Amino acid sequence: MKREDVTFESGSGADRATCHAWHFTGSGDALSGDAGRPVAVMAHGLAGTKDSGLEPFAEALAGAGLDVLAFDYRGFGASEGRPRQTVSMAGQLEDYRAAMAAAARLPGVDPRRLVLWGVSLAGGHVLAAAADRDDVAAVVSLTPLVDGRAAGRHALAYHKPSAMLRSTVLGVRSKVGSPRMMPVVARPGELGALTLDGCYEDYLAIAGPTWRNEVDAAVGLELGGHRPGAEAAKVRAPLLVQIADLDRSAPPQAAAKAAFAGRAEVRHYPCDHFDVWPGKEWFDPVVRHQLLFLTRHLGAVG
Repeated sequence: MKREDVTFESGSGADRATCHAWHFTGSGDALSGDAGRPVAVMAHGLAGTKDSGLEPFAEALAGAGLDVLAFDYRGFGASEGRPRQTVSMAGQLEDYRAAMAAAARLPGVDPRRLVLWGVSLAGGHVLAAAADRDDVAAVVSLTPLVDGRAAGRHALAYHKPSAMLRSTVLGVRSKVGSPRMMPVVARPGELGALTLDGCYEDYLAIAGPTWRNEVDAAVGLELGGHRPGAEAAKVRAPLLVQIADLDRSAPPQAAAKAAFAGRAEVRHYPCDHFDVWPGKEWFDPVVRHQLLFLTRHLGAVG
């Protein structure tokens, strides 16, 4: 399969920026129709970059006959945009929709057979991006974060209140003043967005060369009002939700609730949030289930 660099524009006015993406061309014609191949739009989770573990997922989908457009949000990875390392839920959803439009323009693809693929934070974005759309043929939501308030309550079970208070205070200072950065991942007891035991090692195991271990501390405040799970009932396309039952980062109960509202096919895995990534025990089953779901719903169209 072929991978090439492509770019697209997202945002408007002073917020307009060029986003960088990888285009993987699908192999064979198993899923091709008269209008072309289906195309998957793929995005990462919290402060993630496309070179941090997405490529094996993209290669698996491309090997099954889908084109894939994997991209970096504005301000992250190889994409342009300022401020850097600042998570905006509205901005990321705008980038995702711009990536959908860019994917629909790729040569050889069927613009009416978009596949939305997201993991963690993007696993929620895909629900909002697919809502009320007729050009989306399938949606894959992997270990999704779909409810920020539920995630906050979930975090209380695994973090000391003093640690959460420290990051919240820094986030407020960042929001009302100049941006304050903190690590994306840190070891237990240290300041960071993700500080559970094993998160530091797991994230660094997939981290690519453009990834930076820092994020605007205001991300916690952004998450507070983030509820893409409420959009699940508006998803018209077949939906696959893959839940890590022992997920300490994205509450599995909230994911299950969104899946039920979206009439989703649900797959459960007895593992934690990062155990579905390349090199981990549950990567192969997760990918196999994605391919079974996609090939079933994306059969060749005449």
